[in-house]
Amino acid sequence: MPPRGIRVIAGIFAGLILACALTATGAAFGLMLPRLAPGLAAWTEMLPSAPGADVLGPPSANATVAPAADRETLFAPFWEAWDIVHGEFVDQPVDDTVLMRGAIRGLLDSLGDEHTGYMDPEEYSQANIPLEGEYEGIGAWVDTEAQFLTIIAPMPNSPAERAGLHPGDEIVAVDGQDVTGLDGSLVIRRVLGPAGSHVVLSIRREGEAEDFDVEVVREKIAVPSVESRMLDDGIAYVRLFSFSESTDRDLRQALGDLLAQTPQALILDLRGNGGGYLSSAVDVASEFIQDGTILTERYGDGREQTYSANGNGLATEIRLAVLVDAGSASASEIVAGAIQDYERALLIGETTFGKGSVQNWRALSGDGGAVRVTIARWFTPDDRSIQDAGLTPDIPVELTEDDFAARRDPQLDRAVEALLVSSS
Repeated sequence: MPPRGIRVIAGIFAGLILACALTATGAAFGLMLPRLAPGLAAWTEMLPSAPGADVLGPPSANATVAPAADRETLFAPFWEAWDIVHGEFVDQPVDDTVLMRGAIRGLLDSLGDEHTGYMDPEEYSQANIPLEGEYEGIGAWVDTEAQFLTIIAPMPNSPAERAGLHPGDEIVAVDGQDVTGLDGSLVIRRVLGPAGSHVVLSIRREGEAEDFDVEVVREKIAVPSVESRMLDDGIAYVRLFSFSESTDRDLRQALGDLLAQTPQALILDLRGNGGGYLSSAVDVASEFIQDGTILTERYGDGREQTYSANGNGLATEIRLAVLVDAGSASASEIVAGAIQDYERALLIGETTFGKGSVQNWRALSGDGGAVRVTIARWFTPDDRSIQDAGLTPDIPVELTEDDFAARRDPQLDRAVEALLVSSS
């Protein structure tokens, strides 16, 4: 598990449909995602930086802790309620662990901040799986906060993609069992299973008159980090699926291979990338920005922390275009925002998600899960907050459901066009 007290830039929470219970360093299922439009592929929040990096210092001078006597008085009604439940609730015995976790969840939910909350041990473990590199499942990013567990996007070349699942598909039953009204994180657990096993998902799809079944064979899934290739007209292309511990290393390898082919321009694709490690975001931005501020964090007590480019980038001179959409969040917005502020490249696509807050994740003792608490906001080099507003692309291009079905990519086409025009 990550060290206690890790600084986190929260992106959008999502769930990976995984199969086996894995011990990992963070969370993929049972977390929050907005309901996204078709064609988007977003996944996880910006998770803690690597061990030893970005660890929070001691609480600020303004932090207050109630004396023990005051706590005893304050919590007297709670313990009265606890005793009433144990003495009078009809279904006995009650599960004290469930009650304890519910109390913590209620405590954090009462703050009214959608990005502050409690993760039970399984959710906490699942939260880190996307950055572990591989797992067993069907390979899809999902929204657990919609009315039904909703496919955000199948992963490339995954069982979910081969089975024909689409962004926006709602899972209304699993193996014939209706999941209406069931919490998304619980639905995910029903989808879980070992590689080679089958699961039947009943799908509700916009535009279809009736629900239909899709059978998916679970597999071991390699979580992608970087994809790269040369396009026509001498343009290099690199896509980041996450900001994991290995992303900067994988990106530098990809950039080295691409630049060796002397491309005339480069496209950085951040679509559907919901975040990852803070340190990875700074390292990735540094590949394209030679120097200067990448982001600034601001705390409620007035403190600030600034992160700057490391001056070691491989692609700081090549002409660049950046693809973004509503699934580009957090770490992706840090990178894209810095690139836009320095006028390093045009942003092409759709307005990004708009996640500009910082969370602190703290593991609780005794396999108690973890809490995440919003502690700061982050700002771009030009002192912009993207919270709720997102980044507006310089060249807006929509990707429709028809485009997705026809495997067209007008956003990529527009990026190629813009780079070719700028070279003439």
